[in-house]
Amino acid sequence: MKFLIASDIHGSAYWAERLMKAIEAEAPDRIILLGDLLYHGPRNDLPRDYAPKRVIPLLNDLAATGKVIAVRGNCEAEVDQMVLEFPCMADSTIVFDTDGRQLFCTHGHVFGAGFHNSVDNLPPLPDGSAILYGHTHVKVNEEVPGHPGIWAFNPGSVSIPKDGTHSYGIYEDGAFRHVVLEEE
Repeated sequence: MKFLIASDIHGSAYWAERLMKAIEAEAPDRIILLGDLLYHGPRNDLPRDYAPKRVIPLLNDLAATGKVIAVRGNCEAEVDQMVLEFPCMADSTIVFDTDGRQLFCTHGHVFGAGFHNSVDNLPPLPDGSAILYGHTHVKVNEEVPGHPGIWAFNPGSVSIPKDGTHSYGIYEDGAFRHVVLEEE
């Protein structure tokens, strides 16, 4: 089973369109969106081609596939749920891979692994689990310090990276990897 993991689109039509092309090319079984989908937030500059009204139909087209799993970021509001055709207001959700590995999906502002200004509030997770989060706009793919057996994965940011490259993640065959989105 292949999961595509993305976070922090922040209303950028330009980068959302790049992500849609990546989703088409990757052909994932599930698409996990880790929040901050439409609004840029008061602490961020406007991302390239900021146009949330153009991002909405792109995300709703994904919803029609039945593959979307999403959580609420710190920039989501009730109005976002009113325009998006998939649930996006839960602080977290749990996804299991085909081997039964638990993937705890969250944005990183309520629950987190303590990397790069994400909160250090790891929920109790069984050994072998992973926490998937966004929020910091910085890629992570490593064991959580002080929590042996728990993996942390942050796909980075689709539109406002704070580590230099626009990105998403792939989880396949029990392993996470980052994929850099290129400009056209």
